[in-house]
Amino acid sequence: MTQTTFDIRTHNMPDEMRVLLDTYPRDSWDAHPGFHEKTRHWLGAHQMFRRLAELLRTDAQTYLGKDMSDEDYAGRLSYYGNALVGNLHGHHGWEDHSYFPELSEADPRFDQGLEVLEQDHADLDKVLDSYTKTANRVIKLMQLDPGQVRDEVGALHRTSETIEAFLQRHLSDEEELAVPIILHHRLRG
Repeated sequence: MTQTTFDIRTHNMPDEMRVLLDTYPRDSWDAHPGFHEKTRHWLGAHQMFRRLAELLRTDAQTYLGKDMSDEDYAGRLSYYGNALVGNLHGHHGWEDHSYFPELSEADPRFDQGLEVLEQDHADLDKVLDSYTKTANRVIKLMQLDPGQVRDEVGALHRTSETIEAFLQRHLSDEEELAVPIILHHRLRG
């Protein structure tokens, strides 16, 4: 088995993409009169992605530590892995084709930041594809060759760590770019 490496962004969002964040800092969002339910739901989806990524990583750790049965791990991996991958693909597709164009139209100064986020989506798709292939292999090996499962789960755990770290950076950057634009221009009311 070869270790897959991924080309993911490690640099910060450009400073000029954070200028509205100084006016609308994260700790003030909830009290702002322009902070509406649609934005709250969008942020809630981001929290769900963070929790699912953490759950998949910790489940792999638990399984590798021999504290979860093959059957329990396979069931959880199938259910929660599918939930994370499917929902992220749908969410990012909607952002790229609907949400980001709305933000760009409201304030084109931030198009460079939106382009960074769209590239993140493309890069994350590659990580999710690798994760899905490895997860499917794990589930098949549970039935066909249980002796090889732990090596594959080790690879899956490393990819889970990549996904979790990627989402921490990407979702925070996305929130700190988008929400100030929404508040500044009173969008999504």
